[in-house]
Amino acid sequence: MDTTTLAALYIALLVGLSLLGLHVAAVMAMIGVAGALLTFGPAVVMNIGGLAWATSNDYLLVALPMFVLMGELLLRSGVTDRLYTALSAWVQGIPGGLLHSNIFASAIFAATSGSSVATAATIGSVAMPNMIERGYNERLALGSIAAGGTLGILIPPSINLMIYGAVTSTSVGRLFAAGIIPGVLMTLLFATVIVIWTRFDRRSAGRPLAPAPMRVRLALLVDLLPILFIFLVVMGSLYSGFATATEAAALGTVAATALAALRGRLTPAMLAEAFRSTIKVTGMVTLLIVAAFFVNFVLGLIGIPQAVAHWVDTVSTGPLMTLVLLIGLYLVLGCFMETLSMLITTLPIVTPIVLQQGIDPVWFGIFVVIMCELSLVTPPVGMNLFVVQGIRRPGSDVRDVVLGALPFVLCMLALVGLLIAAPVLATWLPDLLYG
Repeated sequence: MDTTTLAALYIALLVGLSLLGLHVAAVMAMIGVAGALLTFGPAVVMNIGGLAWATSNDYLLVALPMFVLMGELLLRSGVTDRLYTALSAWVQGIPGGLLHSNIFASAIFAATSGSSVATAATIGSVAMPNMIERGYNERLALGSIAAGGTLGILIPPSINLMIYGAVTSTSVGRLFAAGIIPGVLMTLLFATVIVIWTRFDRRSAGRPLAPAPMRVRLALLVDLLPILFIFLVVMGSLYSGFATATEAAALGTVAATALAALRGRLTPAMLAEAFRSTIKVTGMVTLLIVAAFFVNFVLGLIGIPQAVAHWVDTVSTGPLMTLVLLIGLYLVLGCFMETLSMLITTLPIVTPIVLQQGIDPVWFGIFVVIMCELSLVTPPVGMNLFVVQGIRRPGSDVRDVVLGALPFVLCMLALVGLLIAAPVLATWLPDLLYG
């Protein structure tokens, strides 16, 4: 069997076994072990122990539990509730009103939590009661929350960008810098969708409220300071050269702990919940990474990445055609796989392809993360769709969430087009900061 056929079989098995309900890490491990046994024998399988230790011992990956814990502490300290209230007072005069609070609060919270699902769940639980009470169009409200949550894996610090950097040996600092401008652009595109929708259907914006007095709005700006403080601690220490990505994550966790203590929320029960959630997320991600690195190792020995790269080079007319093929691949996979699984399982195959085509690995990191973001809001397994559906009243139709998110999906595809047309949107800032 030639290596191109083996690559197709690998992807088919990966998707097929995942659809049966098996955990993606277990699927990758099974495929890796089977491939090693059939091709090279038991000796290669014995390398999995050393590979697991070397992978989990990566200094960069120590930042993962730090970023997760930082988000958990902020989530449980009540910072988000005040953030949403403060933003709501400032956007009441904009067409769409509180709908913009969903987007902007998601963008700001994403800049500290790094998790899309956590962002959607947190903002959704705060926003939906207000949306329903004010008579907003439910589909638009649900779509804005689900889409706003996707900003969590693009705006730095992003867990997915960090994992991309670890797997592909790309500078995390450059990746974080590259995500800022596309993240801001996506936020503005989402806000534009709301303005256009509410202009054509004024009833979708709910009952209008009188704008809050300026003195009230200015006073509420204080509630934005905790998030700004965390962002400055993490990103400021990283780009000033004071700390590495791992050390910046630790500093951010210390700052989040101090904020929780100042708000009187730092209790043993709260810490236990935060630690428990952090351990679950870190364990899941580490298992995925170890399995992915083992599959990487086996696929590399078989020669599958090189064969696929050669096939793409044969059928592709250049980098643009390659990116179009990858867009199609990720759109299909996004309907069946969740973000992190899709990111880790495809990188071993697609990374050699884009490097061979001369595509900037930092730019490609932003591209692939946006394509993986789409999986959060595309049925049938879009995580954010189900998170938002879970905060609604029982018996509600999930199609409302899907249809509400559709215009925002088109925005994300439009941003991908902008990045392809103008790569400088992702490369200018890291080049400015790092040379």
